[in-house]
Amino acid sequence: MRTPPPRRPQPGPGPASALRRRKPRSYVEWKTLRRWEMLPTWEPHPPGYLLRSAREEAGLEQRELARRLGRSQQAVAQAERWASNPTVGFVRRWAAALGIEVEIRFISPRS
Repeated sequence: MRTPPPRRPQPGPGPASALRRRKPRSYVEWKTLRRWEMLPTWEPHPPGYLLRSAREEAGLEQRELARRLGRSQQAVAQAERWASNPTVGFVRRWAAALGIEVEIRFISPRS
């Protein structure tokens, strides 16, 4: 008699820790779920993926953005990774190089 595979937790109410991903999503999967507005609310928005998304929406290649930033193409690629941790100053320079503005807000939860 075969034992059924363990059930995976289903998205929904409950502690976010039970639903935490063990490995990052690919950029393509993240971008698709974001476009479909199907990213789970508990899942983080990786800064690197947000930077890449902004660059793609501006229609620039990594090489051109690197030139505008005065950095190497490899530095841009590294900043666009899931685990990147850019400073606020770097994000502002990135946005300025794309000709867009960046807004960082803290929003208190509604009671």
